[in-house]
Amino acid sequence: MSARPNLTRNQSLVFDTLDGADEPLSAYTILDRLRDEGFRAPLQVYRALDKLIDCGLIHRIDSRKAFVACTHPGEHHGSAMIAFGICESCARVWEFSDDVICERLQGWAESEGFRPVRTSIEINGRCAECSRNEAGI
Repeated sequence: MSARPNLTRNQSLVFDTLDGADEPLSAYTILDRLRDEGFRAPLQVYRALDKLIDCGLIHRIDSRKAFVACTHPGEHHGSAMIAFGICESCARVWEFSDDVICERLQGWAESEGFRPVRTSIEINGRCAECSRNEAGI
């Protein structure tokens, strides 16, 4: 991972919690995991999450109302489009950006006079491992 910007203690704790997680975490799950570190209120978590999103270190998974650490920090921060593949069985998340899709969406937005602030695409399904397990392979 690239160097982190100067983060406060709370921001570092929230980031480290997300970075070590195997699945997206809600703000309340993060709060529960950080109670022993002195976190008492959701606002402490939400403030840290907002800063981490602004720094491009984490992403919000809208459909899950949860957050994940960015797997490619700095690579596509500020990019108009980030996509996520989300396994509905194990909750693992894959992050990617696609220039072709991004160009098509930008073309549509320009033709409609629409000004996107951010775009994320969430593809829900089953990962290869879960699909094999379900098939008994």
